Amino acid sequence: MKLTVLGFWGGYPGAGEATSGYLLQSEGFNLLIDCGSGVLAQLQKYIKPEELDAVVVSHYHADHVADIGVLQYSRLIQSFLQEGMQTLPIYGHNEDEAGLLSLTHLHHTKGMSYDPSRELKIGPFTITFQLTKHAAVCYAMRITDGKETIVYTADTALIPELIPFSRNADLLIAECNFYKGMDGSGPGHMTSEDCGKLAAQAEVNHLLLTHLPHFGELSQLVTEAKEVYNNKVELASSGWTWGA
Repeated sequence: MKLTVLGFWGGYPGAGEATSGYLLQSEGFNLLIDCGSGVLAQLQKYIKPEELDAVVVSHYHADHVADIGVLQYSRLIQSFLQEGMQTLPIYGHNEDEAGLLSLTHLHHTKGMSYDPSRELKIGPFTITFQLTKHAAVCYAMRITDGKETIVYTADTALIPELIPFSRNADLLIAECNFYKGMDGSGPGHMTSEDCGKLAAQAEVNHLLLTHLPHFGELSQLVTEAKEVYNNKVELASSGWTWGA
């Protein structure tokens, strides 16, 4: 399984970059997790939009779904240029009816609701879900291709349920919108210290900090996470890759 970070900023993208978006590839299958602002431009550095096989979104805040409309238009335009394009499934939860409806566009994309209490099988991937603590209904994802496992927290404050959910993951992609000593629990976000505690208690192999803030010295987030997690910690960046 290969992961490529397409976007990693929280709220809005930095210049020339993107908010949440992660390309997962295994056995020739291309899965996009979240599709925030600027993600489609970044995606095209690696594959064409029409080469996507499926999309899954954690929730409907704009920094996670802003480029869904752009992706839909890309499918529309390409349908005029090539024959036989398949409808792209875009999976989201059904606890926001308008959000789920927005995932469907004519016959180019089809919004599909996932049941967070059950496994979702997409191509070679199996995804399980965990409700997070956030300002909107949001789900963390545990994704495996049967060989390796990635956990993506999506947006959340630190909650006890994330520890068993993340247990022994090969890679933990943890949102890190605040620095140590700050309180992100109100809007539903984690600090660097929270991320380190989660990684340590879940005994994951590798911690990637993402959904980064637009203030402060970002390298400090790594230093603070390492104070409580004695393993590999890195900052997400455009084009950061993990796996084969």
